[in-house]
Amino acid sequence: MNAHKNLQFISDDHDHQSCIASALENAEKVCQRRGQRFTALRRRVFELVWQQHKPIGAYEVLEKLQQDGRAAPPTVYRALDFLLELGLVHRIASLNAYVGCIHPESPHDGQFLICKSCRSYAELDVASVNMAIEKSARESGFEVHQHTVEIMGLCPRCQAEKEES
Repeated sequence: MNAHKNLQFISDDHDHQSCIASALENAEKVCQRRGQRFTALRRRVFELVWQQHKPIGAYEVLEKLQQDGRAAPPTVYRALDFLLELGLVHRIASLNAYVGCIHPESPHDGQFLICKSCRSYAELDVASVNMAIEKSARESGFEVHQHTVEIMGLCPRCQAEKEES
């Protein structure tokens, strides 16, 4: 995967509706290939995760689902676990939140640049970072099953706003 292609924060001219539609189409294909059902609830949770292009917590998802009708915490967590298992979303542990995966068709460990100010993010998949983690773990006698790298800082927009003030 080309890391530079992914190294972008969402721009002002981003076609969000097209983006969500494409993500839903990809999710349906992934579910189909894996023989899994993309139920109405799973689909809605997936849409809510993709809605803002910012990490969203499980309780935020629950609140939005409750506005649609009835939903209980275990239902939301089961849907999020399903989406995680299929690689359709990533969990951002430092924020206890979830983001949509931009490449669900190819399993990978994520690296994320996360803005401390506006909570926007960019997903990376830099092979040299993955290899360094694997190598260091191996040298320590550790077997890596999964890893996520979370890098906190300021996105280009928030840096510019900071400089203006």
